[in-house]
Amino acid sequence: MFKVGFIGLGIMGKPMSKNLLKAGYALTVFDLNQAAVEEVVACGAASAANGAAVAAQSDVVITMVPNSPHVKAAVMGPGGVLEGAKPGLILVDMSSIAPLASQEIAKACAEKGVLMIDAPVSGGEPKAIDGTLSIMVGGDKAVFDQVYDMLMVMGASAVHCGDVGAGNTTKLANQVIVALNIAAVSEAFMLAKKAGVDPEKVFDAIKGGLAGSTVMNAKVPMILEGNFKPGFKIDLHIKDLNNALETGHGVGSPLPLTAQVMEMLQTLHADGCGQDDHSGIAKYYAKITGETIGK
Repeated sequence: MFKVGFIGLGIMGKPMSKNLLKAGYALTVFDLNQAAVEEVVACGAASAANGAAVAAQSDVVITMVPNSPHVKAAVMGPGGVLEGAKPGLILVDMSSIAPLASQEIAKACAEKGVLMIDAPVSGGEPKAIDGTLSIMVGGDKAVFDQVYDMLMVMGASAVHCGDVGAGNTTKLANQVIVALNIAAVSEAFMLAKKAGVDPEKVFDAIKGGLAGSTVMNAKVPMILEGNFKPGFKIDLHIKDLNNALETGHGVGSPLPLTAQVMEMLQTLHADGCGQDDHSGIAKYYAKITGETIGK
């Protein structure tokens, strides 16, 4: 088994690291949040002072941090992974970042003899906890094959999508679909509520048909309960859609619906809802109608 390093113990990283420990991996962790570090250490991990120290003790280092600048700092910055890495180390960046940033980081890694793949995930906190994330991977197929068993401790699926950056391109496509799906669900259920039809009965009636989806099953119960405790925050979805729009502009792919939902998310951020779950898109419709879908 690999000796694994894990940098980034947030909503996703903490349960993912715990699943690696349960599977028997020797784990060294680092995060700026000392309370998160202590929680994972209590489960059997060792801690390190910085990313360089994590890398020095590991065969594989996983990074799980918010966005491109954070990954660059964790890997390429002072005290970062590349300072402590031995040639042959494998870096698995499971953050959701811009594909071009993944390629830039991979190039810096290659100059130090470090092998890097991008492996963002989908599924949010519940699937991080139960180890059933969907993992989409870009990079050398041989490196993917080496770490496949480790990835499957954290995920229900791990699919090699292409060269470095392909994992994050796939994740951007996923995030576009999720955001638009939540917006469509919110719009449709507000229509039902305003027309005098019980949204819970609408949900029961349509969830098994063509309109049904994993997004609907996960998010409509939250909307009906008025429960916006974050599994995936609005502010993080804003980050992902920013990366999608930037990538779309770069490759000449139109994203008009994504841009529209981005404006909804930005409005919610301005209203102080950025730390809510992205099911809180329903609050945008509450704002403009003066009525909530659920409680």
